[in-house]
Amino acid sequence: MLLDVDGVLAPIVARPEDAAVPEETRAELRRLAARYALLACISGRPEDDARRVLGVDALRVVGEHGLGLDPAAADWASRVQAFADRVDWPVERKAYSVSFHYRDTADEAGARAFLETVAARALADGLAPRFGRKVLEVRPPVSADKGTAVGYLLAELRLRRALYAGDDTTDLDAFEALAGLELGVRVAVASAEAPPALRERADVVVDGPAAFLELLRRL
Repeated sequence: MLLDVDGVLAPIVARPEDAAVPEETRAELRRLAARYALLACISGRPEDDARRVLGVDALRVVGEHGLGLDPAAADWASRVQAFADRVDWPVERKAYSVSFHYRDTADEAGARAFLETVAARALADGLAPRFGRKVLEVRPPVSADKGTAVGYLLAELRLRRALYAGDDTTDLDAFEALAGLELGVRVAVASAEAPPALRERADVVVDGPAAFLELLRRL
């Protein structure tokens, strides 16, 4: 069982540092960790921060969409940070990537327009910009994403059946990584902000983290 964190286990909040997995969800994660061969969370957050939000020890956690699993990402880290230094916008700094959030801005349309120009600059600098739910991520141009992280984890334990649950564009890569398994179940945790492709490619659709908790209780 492979799960995103924000928007799946932890409700989306205005400030990322305020996010937390509810205690009733934590109880289900502890139960499922003892039931399945692998219970892992793949998050865009740094691993330590994802663990803080989860508040559950018995989980495998992969941070920054799996960038840390690709040695080539480290070679780009300083260039990503130097790029962020030249952007006049609050930045969330991680080991291999940076994020520019705009959820709590007064002028969301203006913020998005500005960050579109930032994304264009990042692309011109040879970096890999990507928009998610009210956030622009700027990453190294390496072949590492949630899909490669899913592949790595499943191969590590030679698992051929898996469920993945996600709520955003980056989770589409993880959906694709389940192709070719004996059984692959794709769960979309839907919202008004989710890309339409998430629903289209899912086997199961639930409406938000509270509904996903009910699904966990049935497993």
